Amino acid sequence: NSLMDLHDKILLRKRALIETVNDELKNVCYIEHTRHRSIDGFVSDLIAGLIAYNLLPKKPSLNIDIIDKSRLIA
Repeated sequence: NSLMDLHDKILLRKRALIETVNDELKNVCYIEHTRHRSIDGFVSDLIAGLIAYNLLPKKPSLNIDIIDKSRLIA
């Protein structure tokens, strides 16, 4: 029973959202393809999938505010 980091707790609560993004990348943007004939083909498919994901009209977001620990006053 060890204490979990705050950042890890937030991400654990948002796991469904993270899985949704991974599913969209695999099934909508076709990122996952296992038989590339060359490195160039792999990279071009990866870049094309990421561009397609960025062009999607509705993307889920985590809405996490990053807290700078050095600014916190105890």
